[in-house]
Amino acid sequence: MTLASRRAVVRASLGVALAMVAVAALILPAAWAKLDKARNYEEERSAILVVQSLNTAQVQYNSQFERYARSLSELGPRAANLISPDLASGERQGYKFMVSGTPAGYTISAVPSVLGSTGSRTFYSDQSLVIRENYGQEPATANSKEVGSAAAKVGDSK
Repeated sequence: MTLASRRAVVRASLGVALAMVAVAALILPAAWAKLDKARNYEEERSAILVVQSLNTAQVQYNSQFERYARSLSELGPRAANLISPDLASGERQGYKFMVSGTPAGYTISAVPSVLGSTGSRTFYSDQSLVIRENYGQEPATANSKEVGSAAAKVGDSK
């Protein structure tokens, strides 16, 4: 093979490699965005399951102590031992959780540690056991839409 033909083969190979890099540069951002959205959804789903677990722990606590717990620490391993140490600390899988006592019962709130990165929804529940959600930075409240309701899903088109 002559020197000129070797150079032609190298140029062609370089052209193919550059084309592959260009295609990858176009495809990867879209793939990362979908991966982030899927991870975000899984963290939100996990937060809903944690809120359900906290509701269950509150029901158990109430049956033992004839009142609801006023904080996560009262539900934790150093007190009633109804939730894990990591949850008693207030954070799990990209969400911050808080339990507060009220005259009528309790409230549970869950907010993303980093809004938009670890979740796009906030969650709320109380002694009614209904879980409510809000899309965006405003915390969900007793007046927010119920998780899974058609009205709540309108904001899901993001």
